[in-house]
Amino acid sequence: MARLARLMAAAALGLAAPVLAAAGESDLLVIAHRGASADRPEHTLAAYELAIDRGADYIEPDLVATKDLVLVARHENELSGTTDVASRPEFEDRRREKTIDGQRVAGWFAEDFTLAELRTLRAKERIPSLRPANIRYDGLYPVPTFAEIVQLVRAKEAETGRRIGLYPELKHPTFMLQTERIDLVDLLLRDLKALGLTAADPLFIQSFEIAPLRRLKQRGDFRLVQLLAPISGPADEPAQRYAEMITPAGLAEIAQYADAIGAHIALVLGPDGTPTPLVADAKAAGLAVHAWTVRPENEFLPVSLRSGADPKGRGCGDVRLAGMLRAAGVAGVFSDGALKGRVCP
Repeated sequence: MARLARLMAAAALGLAAPVLAAAGESDLLVIAHRGASADRPEHTLAAYELAIDRGADYIEPDLVATKDLVLVARHENELSGTTDVASRPEFEDRRREKTIDGQRVAGWFAEDFTLAELRTLRAKERIPSLRPANIRYDGLYPVPTFAEIVQLVRAKEAETGRRIGLYPELKHPTFMLQTERIDLVDLLLRDLKALGLTAADPLFIQSFEIAPLRRLKQRGDFRLVQLLAPISGPADEPAQRYAEMITPAGLAEIAQYADAIGAHIALVLGPDGTPTPLVADAKAAGLAVHAWTVRPENEFLPVSLRSGADPKGRGCGDVRLAGMLRAAGVAGVFSDGALKGRVCP
């Protein structure tokens, strides 16, 4: 989203953004990105529960695996950005360097910890300079398992009387399979079966890679989402570029194995805020479009949608951006903040 602010830059653009009177009170799906991550440390049960309480249609857990093959929720398999592992002397010897999807990464990795070891860690705010209020929750929450997230969803469904969807992402599945010998596809299918989740449930499975989605297509009827970024390409297809995948021919290929695309906002809206051809082309191929990621802080918004000069300041820019995306025809948006029920002048 910082890239979005550059790609859609300049207040002089004067975007005439349609405003959702209440952004979530429409047919636009609100997907709670890592939970209510603008207001609680991401990928904690507290973040997911707050998002559900605010009316999110889906919650989004990013899934990595432990050494003993338990799926847990972290945005990255490297743990130091979102947990206190770096301050734990008992785990100093677990520090490693790994090449993940072509990038050299140093730190502590979920796949090098058993679940019991991982459970001794506590979550912390990933971007404290922009979300200082979240620091007060540092140290309170453990890393949740996928099974615990499903348990929470079912408890909240019983409490609220409404269905709450799950939108898991498999993180670095090719790296995990080829380097760590951990098959995230198999682990997810194992857990879905054990937890009684089927294709009839409100469930999307997403990945930036292609092969895992094709494998999932062969092994079930789950709704699948191909994630797309403005640069680079799928880690499992080094010769493939996302720029090729958003062409009509590329979208037709995606439609052979996926039901939707998860597209960066800069692929949906041009620099002047007008829609690109992507949504229309995707719909022509039979694909829904979900856009990522709407965040409330000024730092992540186009200049013309910001409220004041403070990078961490918040106003109605995220609601207005969601309105623009809805007007462009997207079926859902990933959001860090609350959208449901918010009314902006």
